[in-house]
Amino acid sequence: GKEKDKTGKKLKFSKMEGTGMEKKTRVAIIGYGNVGKGVELAIEQNPDMELKVIFTGRKPDRLKIRSNAKVLCVTEVDKYVNDIDVAVLCGGSATDLPKQGPKLASILNTVDSYDTHAKIPDYYASVNEAAKKAGKTSIISMGWDPGLFSLLRIIEEIALPQGKCYTFWGPGISQGHSDAIRRIPGVKDARQYTMPIDTAVRRVRAGENPALKISEKHWRDCYVGVEDDADLERIEQEIKKMPYYYADYRTVVTFISEKEMAERHSEMPHAGFVLRVGKTGECHKQLMEFRLELTSNPEFTGSVLAAYARAAYRLNKEGQIGAKTVFDIAPAYLSMKSLEELRKEML
Repeated sequence: GKEKDKTGKKLKFSKMEGTGMEKKTRVAIIGYGNVGKGVELAIEQNPDMELKVIFTGRKPDRLKIRSNAKVLCVTEVDKYVNDIDVAVLCGGSATDLPKQGPKLASILNTVDSYDTHAKIPDYYASVNEAAKKAGKTSIISMGWDPGLFSLLRIIEEIALPQGKCYTFWGPGISQGHSDAIRRIPGVKDARQYTMPIDTAVRRVRAGENPALKISEKHWRDCYVGVEDDADLERIEQEIKKMPYYYADYRTVVTFISEKEMAERHSEMPHAGFVLRVGKTGECHKQLMEFRLELTSNPEFTGSVLAAYARAAYRLNKEGQIGAKTVFDIAPAYLSMKSLEELRKEML
């Protein structure tokens, strides 16, 4: 399509001649953990994209992947910038992305799932500066929360300006919180389940609009596997005192064996819902609620990241550089379908 958005810029997506499809977007995955594997699976379901290379901090020859992509050491990224349209950064928010995000935004279009909510403004600033200097486009904090749920919170607020918004996560495994535990010395593996507090949910749905502290909305249930000589008391205290992740919540830590971890905590489910209770007119109470239930959190997150990778490349081709969030991007940039198809099938 050659239509214009509200700024007057053309929404023009190049097509492969004779196919009706865009030229394939060349994608790199940086970090091949659970989210990286989810992105790889998602690219298989998006025929306008191709996975060119996977960069890893581990030994490349030990990585077993599904696709035919190259597997290279992350230190080689600089050599492949001309072969990549957009890189999906799949490292953890605790220690990986704060360094990788700005660094890679200075050489590539990027998408990431940075999810330390309290630090997003600072992270945005650092990535934005790097991307603008390089003429690149970087979409940050993408996934389902932050990400899609962030957008839903805005939708609820504009529909019900007189009201209050609540977000509940779980029950399910938080990838970021689990990764933060795994960074503690002596920890071999960890799963953290975010658990909504039922009484708080019931009060919101009943229309009470309660003022809830974060500790009154969720608690955290942690299962941790450790090295043989690990100091359990130290590890438990490090978890419970970890700022932004655990310090403000009731946190239960249970140490388990590798066998139990494999048998009882190998799946990666998650869930969540965004609610807003408000009123219209003088007396009509209104409730909006969006929810999701995932049997694989990383695969769903990978699918969202893949769609926004498409958007990052399109935006960059239009000259829309710098850091972007879910609030900046029209849905048409995410879809394989043309504007004409979207109006016909989705509107």
